[in-house]
Amino acid sequence: MAEEKPNIDRIFHALGDPTRRAMVEAISAAPISVSSLAKPFGMSLAAVVQHLQILENSGLVRSEKVGRVRTYSIDSNGLTAVEGWIGERRSVWERSLDRLGEFLVEEQ
Repeated sequence: MAEEKPNIDRIFHALGDPTRRAMVEAISAAPISVSSLAKPFGMSLAAVVQHLQILENSGLVRSEKVGRVRTYSIDSNGLTAVEGWIGERRSVWERSLDRLGEFLVEEQ
């Protein structure tokens, strides 16, 4: 089965919330259980799970359940999609700025 391409809109929506960005940073350090992730945020497990569902649906994190413990880790596909999208925008702007620089040199 082909792997689904990450949806850039969902990714930016997920990263638009500061709590979710902090969760991504925490999960980036090492895979972590829901209860361990919830401790520094001072919120209910249900609220943490809602944030994690958004992150997982966006393709930024993935979960694995072993027994009664659900552990989250980074899904590099989501971050790669963001990096690619930003890289494409950077290329367009760099080419535009190069053309502007050439135009300004010619005008002098």
